[in-house]
Amino acid sequence: MNIAIIGTGNVGGALATKWAAAGHSIRLGVRDTSQFKGKALLGNPNTEACSVAEAVAASEVVLVSTPAMHAVEVAQSLGDTSGKIIIDAMNIVMGRGPQGFQNTADAILAHTSTRDVVKCFNTTGYNNMANPEYGGMALDLFVAGDSERGKAVAMQLARDAGFAECYDIGGNDRFTLMEQFAFFWINLAMFKGMGREIGFKLLMR
Repeated sequence: MNIAIIGTGNVGGALATKWAAAGHSIRLGVRDTSQFKGKALLGNPNTEACSVAEAVAASEVVLVSTPAMHAVEVAQSLGDTSGKIIIDAMNIVMGRGPQGFQNTADAILAHTSTRDVVKCFNTTGYNNMANPEYGGMALDLFVAGDSERGKAVAMQLARDAGFAECYDIGGNDRFTLMEQFAFFWINLAMFKGMGREIGFKLLMR
């Protein structure tokens, strides 16, 4: 799969590494290909750096993992997104997000041509993306969006990153719930002092 990653920090970097190792072709969309955060990712297999628009044009899937306050600016920089799947891994935290939107996925939808926007990879820390295993058991992820095509791809990419399952929690009307769930993890990890080495697993009987 050809994947563009916009935002090469902790989350984008962890997923770029896992997906490259799984055999996907990774294009890091950056402003300056000679100097950018996460440049060491070019040491991964199947990975190159190019402009944001070039990365998107050459890819079927676009992961957006930039700070939430830049969601509109980033969405507008993607170029023609017709037919592309966009996976939104961002969260509005403590009110820091795109003005006029309750969640970042709605901001992306409002400023791109694709309807295949889903929210995933936002409900846990980057450390859990680098290593989702706890005691021989892998963590779970969750995905939301109206796009069945987009959700199917996100679920596959979650498994390719080493997660056990990725559960569908609903459509676009669940975007804000996904961000609230992310804040639940952030609250425990940061504000309650439990640390980043925690994660969620859905158990059934």
